[in-house]
Amino acid sequence: MNQGILSVIGNTPLVQLARVYDDHDIQILGKLEQFNPGGSIKDRPSAHIIEQGLRSGAIRPDSTIIESSSGNMGIGLAQICAYHLLRFICVVDPKITATNLALLEAYNATIEMVAERDFVTGEYLPARIKRVKQLMHQIKNSYWPNQYASRLNSEAHYRTMEEIAIATDGRFDYLFCAASTCGTLRGCAEYMKRNGLQGRIVAVDAVGSVIFGGPSCKRLIPGHGASIVPELFNEYLADECVHVTDKECVVGCHRLLRKEALLAGGSSGAVVAAIGKTLTRIPRGSTCVAIFPDRGERYLDTIYSRQWVEEKLGEIPDLWSESVENSERVAHVV
Repeated sequence: MNQGILSVIGNTPLVQLARVYDDHDIQILGKLEQFNPGGSIKDRPSAHIIEQGLRSGAIRPDSTIIESSSGNMGIGLAQICAYHLLRFICVVDPKITATNLALLEAYNATIEMVAERDFVTGEYLPARIKRVKQLMHQIKNSYWPNQYASRLNSEAHYRTMEEIAIATDGRFDYLFCAASTCGTLRGCAEYMKRNGLQGRIVAVDAVGSVIFGGPSCKRLIPGHGASIVPELFNEYLADECVHVTDKECVVGCHRLLRKEALLAGGSSGAVVAAIGKTLTRIPRGSTCVAIFPDRGERYLDTIYSRQWVEEKLGEIPDLWSESVENSERVAHVV
């Protein structure tokens, strides 16, 4: 019997997705991180960082945990801190979704909203990090997990990659992994190198993200890409990088939903889009592992909202039509 909710973090399923690109002779295996108890892959580093801090004494029972997050890391930390009875302050910005904000409040996190963008970059992330540092200075016995720099973040994903290696017997040709803090990407890459796994690593980044050297510009999907180069980044982490637009990300999410009945988050749609953009270069018979970071309920008011999509991205042909047809068929059968 499992002891407590944190004991079920990890061991997420790896499932065959036979329909998402069924017109190509490749096997796609999706690592469904939405099955973590907090709903995302960020449960892994959240638990690892806090538990290591408690073991080392860096975190004490009266400590205050402070972190900057666009959503999933904050929710993961809120869950872990609630379990360990630790106070948690999450520094967010106006781009956070209403659902994520409600989840943080449900876990009793203290919300610190940064209203002004960074003067130099025009982005919220540097302003959030600045606010974290201010709070650290003001609050005695505070601890910053620092997901963009902590090696404990990437270490947590050795287990992610180990689970994939065990499930595939180490036999896969491509690993598609979204980039934000680069924790997942670095942890998986280091595990593969240390254990002699030969798959090609494809990093999936957002157009407008600066992680892999692209020009910075406005992005709509939280948690996909970054406006700073994380300290965990290393140019040798991936064999190649595929950049995905917000529109391609949304289309990828809807493709995954229509083809596989899988409601997944924004970065998952980006991964699906990246696979689609590289299909012509993937040899027939290849096995592709795709890491899907979170569940889609957190994006019902954005990616899965027709009003939001059309306001932000304009009309996307056929994005909704198949879903409508399926609904009509079900209604007729009933």
